Amino acid sequence: MIIQDNEKRFEEDIESYLLSKGGYTKGIQTNYDKEKAIDINQLVRFIKETQERAWTRYEKIYQAEAESKLYKRLNDEIETNGLLYVLRNGITDRGVKLRVASFRPESTLNEKVIQDYKTNRLTVTRQFAYSAANLNTLDMVLSLNGIPVVALELKNQIKGQSVENAKKQFMYDRDPREQIFQFNKRVLVYFAVDLYEVWMTTKLNGKDTFFLPFNQGSNGAGEVGGVGNPVNPDGYATAYLWEKVLAKDSLMDILQRFMHLDVEKKKVIKNGKETIKTSSKLIFPRYHQLDVVRKLVDSVRLNGSGENYLIQHSAGSGKSNSIAWLAYHLSSLHNLENKSIFSSVIVVTDRTVLDRQLQDTISGFDHVTGLVETIGENKSSKDLKNAINDGKRIIITTLQKFPVIFEEVEVNKGNNFAIIVDEAHSSQTGTSAKKLKAALADTEEALREYAEIEGELEANQLDEEDKIVKELLTHGKHNNLSFFAFTATPKEKTLEMFGEKQSDGSYKPFHIYSMRQAIEEEFILDVLQNYMTYKTSFRIAKDAPDNPELPASQGVKAIRRYESLHPHNLQQKTAIMIEQFRDITSSKINGRAKAMVVTASRLHAVRYFHEFKNYIKKKGYADMDVLVAFSGIVNDEDAEYRESSLNKTKDGKRIAENQLKEEFHTDNFNVLIVAEKYQTGFDEPLLHTMFVDKKLSGVKAVQTLSRLNRTHPDKEDTFILDFVNEAEDIKKAFEPYYEVTSLDKEIDVNLIYDTKTKLRNFKVYNDQDIQQLVKMYFKEGKQTNTDLGKMAGALKPIISRYQELDEETQYTFRVTIRNFNKWYSYITQLTRMFDKELHEEFVFTSYLIKFIPRTKRENISIEDKLKLEYYKLEQTFKGNITLEKNSNYNVLKNPDSIDTSVKPIEEDDLLENIIKRVNERFEGKFTDSDRVIVEGIYKKAVKENKKLKRFAQNNDAEIFERSIFPDVFERVAQELYLEQMGSYSKLFENRSFYNTVLEEVAKEAYRELRK
Repeated sequence: MIIQDNEKRFEEDIESYLLSKGGYTKGIQTNYDKEKAIDINQLVRFIKETQERAWTRYEKIYQAEAESKLYKRLNDEIETNGLLYVLRNGITDRGVKLRVASFRPESTLNEKVIQDYKTNRLTVTRQFAYSAANLNTLDMVLSLNGIPVVALELKNQIKGQSVENAKKQFMYDRDPREQIFQFNKRVLVYFAVDLYEVWMTTKLNGKDTFFLPFNQGSNGAGEVGGVGNPVNPDGYATAYLWEKVLAKDSLMDILQRFMHLDVEKKKVIKNGKETIKTSSKLIFPRYHQLDVVRKLVDSVRLNGSGENYLIQHSAGSGKSNSIAWLAYHLSSLHNLENKSIFSSVIVVTDRTVLDRQLQDTISGFDHVTGLVETIGENKSSKDLKNAINDGKRIIITTLQKFPVIFEEVEVNKGNNFAIIVDEAHSSQTGTSAKKLKAALADTEEALREYAEIEGELEANQLDEEDKIVKELLTHGKHNNLSFFAFTATPKEKTLEMFGEKQSDGSYKPFHIYSMRQAIEEEFILDVLQNYMTYKTSFRIAKDAPDNPELPASQGVKAIRRYESLHPHNLQQKTAIMIEQFRDITSSKINGRAKAMVVTASRLHAVRYFHEFKNYIKKKGYADMDVLVAFSGIVNDEDAEYRESSLNKTKDGKRIAENQLKEEFHTDNFNVLIVAEKYQTGFDEPLLHTMFVDKKLSGVKAVQTLSRLNRTHPDKEDTFILDFVNEAEDIKKAFEPYYEVTSLDKEIDVNLIYDTKTKLRNFKVYNDQDIQQLVKMYFKEGKQTNTDLGKMAGALKPIISRYQELDEETQYTFRVTIRNFNKWYSYITQLTRMFDKELHEEFVFTSYLIKFIPRTKRENISIEDKLKLEYYKLEQTFKGNITLEKNSNYNVLKNPDSIDTSVKPIEEDDLLENIIKRVNERFEGKFTDSDRVIVEGIYKKAVKENKKLKRFAQNNDAEIFERSIFPDVFERVAQELYLEQMGSYSKLFENRSFYNTVLEEVAKEAYRELRK
């Protein structure tokens, strides 16, 4: 036998599968109209067989012209609404409604609908001649009831061609003006296929056609891996395309419940004029999206409610669409007995983008008003309660709204809920998450389990007197609650709460689309490719005769804060950032690139904002402007700052907080300084550069730096300049999330008893104290006007016992009680403890910790006792931080014990000694040029010149800074130069530097002397 290895054989093999197992019939082009791009005979046959009465009416109206009128009306509807809409909704002509396709219902109870679905004619045609103008052919076309909907170009590496040749054929040899290729008019998706890879697009646009990879990943869909497809021992590596995607049932399902038209409106400012740009694109699910939704749906259909699922999908995975598709599928999901599984699907998110996208996507599938209920900022928890009790199919809300309604939701036995959590993290273990469960849990089912343990089988409903049982029943898993948690960076608690337990006791996600795969498939950029780190060295000196004693750790923090907020530090870093932006970043993304500055605090953000503004103004950089983002109010000396008061447009108008993202996207601004805000969930494709002046670690580092990974047609790379973190630390932060994150073992819930024993050993409270309080807490009936006072009174003797302990023991007790409460809250999310005494102890200690007096610590202010003597910034790393493939760094560890160890009470130390320790840590090899000369000049010019204060108080700022102070400055600078030539020579070597120092010292002197 001689193997046929040509492209023709590749075609035959795909066709053979589709005809024998895929639900297709062989297509012929005898009746295909190339100009109209349809086989109208096929469509009429389908309508006659499925809608006989409607077609009879139609023929009576149009008689011999029925077919031509059908085509005209069909084409008009397609021109207006698009083919995808018409396939789902049919057409209406003079009162006659006609479906052009029939889709499979979720339930199998309606035989007529099922028969109509089977009547759909899906045909596969090889060497499809599509044009009346030439003899060109497509390798393969799939048609639905005579309408071409899928086109394939096939290539064969054995013959020296690949998927790249197929892409080029679509781009350069297929005229988008042809009727068959017009967007959303006929063919809805185009596949370029070879023996190893599949790529797809939904719009032919000549050389600008954009193809997406449609591969499984190197280790298969849902598994950790990189780009490409695994070897298929049973055939072609790309066989999944025709076996799992294009087969009849699959393709019809995609057309019905996955593909959607995304219409986006963007504000665009050109030449100073604001216009709205509308763009439309057809969304066809990427393979991992299709795979995860189908696998989740299959699991729920088989297992029912009560299971939890963790989906670790990287940024760039199209998570918003995945959630929308999953919500829609779950909302109508029936089990094998044709019964609806969920009463409601609740999407928990804080992203308004997802709110809008989910509603738009679902409205494209199902034109039922009110199917999606959004409980946004303008709605209350009462609206959420009503939506749940009214049985709304899909509800979008925030986690914060659940605690208010957890006792009000009228959940009856048998009501099941699917809860989709967007960006699941350990916040799901907090009080809000626990009350979310309480709101929705079917407690009767849990009560039976509790009753069996207690031997009280006669308990058929909640005992109103025993309210503590009601709280216990909300713990652990519930058969009527299914959680679907999406995150790119799962933590330990997230993995144990939502992950799948493996045979070795470890936990893994249900489905994976890794950061590595997203990078290799070019859906996101590798933000570690261009990384630069700087080291800050400095020496602090004591600048006061006294040498006070103060707590060592607080003293160190105060010194570090003094250095990090020192004007010299901020000015040096500001200069580096702005010049780096102008030299490198400003030319990126066709001159539209933007940068983010990540600061250590809100005060840092405000001061950096002013430094940026001053530097830009001083240098006359008209092409740069900056915005700042922080929450609340920042008080800096005598001034009060809000985000909205600092951010202004070119013409001086204030920029509201909700307008900031939109304004930053315009060409008017190119730098955004942030403190906490926008470090997560901020999606700006034009963001190219990040300047980091904040300690980052773990998940926070990954989430923050990943703000840069969004792609843009003109974006080729990213850049990070880090003043604080070392390259090795960043590598360690990213490693667990590069491929797949797993957890080594489950937590030992019995560790809570060890902590309880340690707590009791302090002899601060006993069983009688607990019972006295919980009896009041769980009392029957309404709260009286004395109950709260009685509870506080019951705790008074316990507080007295606590206060009799020495300071060190008090500290240890506080740490132990906090650990006990934290761990009890955590483990009861994972399992039902059914330990009434333990729960009573938790309720008691939760109140007790609130009444324990807090240790008062005085705020240490030592800025007037310090001066920055030397300061140096030097580059320490530049290059690519490489993450290893198939590494073992991604296993998170659950603790073997609950950590109740305490830090020793710190000793006070002399300020001089604390300064010495800080200097040893941040010491560098300094030269005279690294000496911070500003403070020397300031001290000599201002503090030693009593006349100057009078000049400042009797003159305005401009006269003082321009006419009076320059002479003082020059005299002092010359005196200091004679004393320390090495340190002060640079003042007289660089006139620009001289003027800058003069300006800064003059401003500071005037401000200080006016006090």
